Amino acid sequence: MKFKEMQYERISVESIAEEEKKLIKALQEAKTFAEAEAAFLAIDKLDRHVSTMSALASIRHSIDTTDKFYDEEENYWNNASPQIQEYSQEWTKALLASPFRKEFEEKYGSILFTNAELALKTFSPAIIPELQQENELVTAYEKLLASAQIPFEGGVYTISQMTPFKNDPDDARRLAAWKAEGQWYKDNQEELDRLYDKLVHLRDTIGKKLGHDNFLPVGYCRMQRNCYDKADVEKFREAVQKYVVPVAVKVYERQAKRLGKTYPMSYADNAMEFRSGNPKPQGTPDDIVTAAKHFYEWRSPETAEFFNHMIDDELMDLLSTKGKQGGGYCSELPDYKTPFIFANFNGTQHDVEVVTHEAGHAFEAYLNRDRVPMGTVAPSLEACEVHSMSMEYFAEAFAEEFFGKDAKKYLYSHLTGGLTFIPYGTMVDHFQHIVYENPDLTPAERHAKWKELIGIYQPWMKLDGDIPFYAEGQNWQRQHHIYSLPFYYIDYCLAQTVALQFWNRIQKDQNDAWKHYMAYTSQGGSVVFTELLKNAGLDSPFEGDCLKQVCETAAAYLDNYDLSDLA
Repeated sequence: MKFKEMQYERISVESIAEEEKKLIKALQEAKTFAEAEAAFLAIDKLDRHVSTMSALASIRHSIDTTDKFYDEEENYWNNASPQIQEYSQEWTKALLASPFRKEFEEKYGSILFTNAELALKTFSPAIIPELQQENELVTAYEKLLASAQIPFEGGVYTISQMTPFKNDPDDARRLAAWKAEGQWYKDNQEELDRLYDKLVHLRDTIGKKLGHDNFLPVGYCRMQRNCYDKADVEKFREAVQKYVVPVAVKVYERQAKRLGKTYPMSYADNAMEFRSGNPKPQGTPDDIVTAAKHFYEWRSPETAEFFNHMIDDELMDLLSTKGKQGGGYCSELPDYKTPFIFANFNGTQHDVEVVTHEAGHAFEAYLNRDRVPMGTVAPSLEACEVHSMSMEYFAEAFAEEFFGKDAKKYLYSHLTGGLTFIPYGTMVDHFQHIVYENPDLTPAERHAKWKELIGIYQPWMKLDGDIPFYAEGQNWQRQHHIYSLPFYYIDYCLAQTVALQFWNRIQKDQNDAWKHYMAYTSQGGSVVFTELLKNAGLDSPFEGDCLKQVCETAAAYLDNYDLSDLA
């Protein structure tokens, strides 16, 4: 079914509660596993329908944040979801107490109960008002960014539409673009500070109402940290500083030399990888989708079926338009057993990475669409990011079709981008730990902490005051996840570490690498992250010298990469 034909309906909280109560009672009174399983399957069907309607409203609101109908529906679900969560928690308690737990585990896996126990730690009816306020504040942040109208060279642009100017080969024009975008954020600084300050204190209250000293333990449970903890993240953080940052420094030193600049460089100059211009996809947005179609049809029968389904049923909204929410994501529509891809094409290499990255998420969802219960279709988020980031590396096989004459640039840029991202992503996570462990920091103190972390994780950034928003340590406010999904960002770093293992395998044997990818992806959310890796013959980012080995392999490749014809 085409996306535009999918019917949306608002489901009342009362009707959901009534059905949940009935099924909870059925589970509690079940005399046999068959009776308990019938209630289990019925609740799964209900969850799928509620999730589908909520997702439809959210996607259509993202596509046009000025649409009054879906704006109201987004507000409805923001308020309804915490109330629905109350009844979901009652179901979770009943399931955990079921005398048929052993039978459920044998048929559906123990992860069902592992994640249920985590879910119980994230909710209490006492925090419903805070959860509703949290949703409202995140939506307000998204609307603020979507409303951005940035004047530049006689035109007016959204944040996403400014990206090509921020990569322009002309030094003066590029710097002017960075200043123009930064000025919009400075003009909205007070509101950005206010929204985040309220979110931090609100989440701190949630943590304390749930019996903790701060929000941090709740944030970890929300992110389904079911096989590692804060100590593991800190160990990974140390490895990033020790092994990845030096490799990234070398990347930017070479870049400065290519550009004829002095290291360290400004944000505007660091954005410019080659004097002749950054790699750009060739052709129109339709050409990019066509190239992606060729890649997925070549890669495997499964990916061919998947991507043609996405095209035929119009399940991708890719162009940047006025009033559209920024960024990109993959969402799921369980009733229709299909994913949906949302993006903002802007004429940069990011456009190609969207139809590979987000399609990596979508492929996993499509491949595992028949898994029951819905919660096992996909694993925890760091595991999901492996699907997407690794798919980007497999798509390098079609770099020439995507990028034409810029293919060689792209292959270099993509690998260096993957490596240099890890310090940034780790810095985002480190920053959030500081913020939630010190919720009473003032906005100015938060900016100072971010600026301090830049010196540790991004020493290649020259904070010279040329672009005040960046030089004053405020640019973390561009990072959507910091507002909307606290503690998510380390997931990207862990996943990139695994994706670089796939990159290494691809250099040796693309088909063998794909077998490992399918072994990983076809497991869906049936086991925890570290077990998914083990089952697919991959190393955990937390193990021994995993990050060290990844860095050594990539650094050797870059040392021998012929840049002589890439000005």
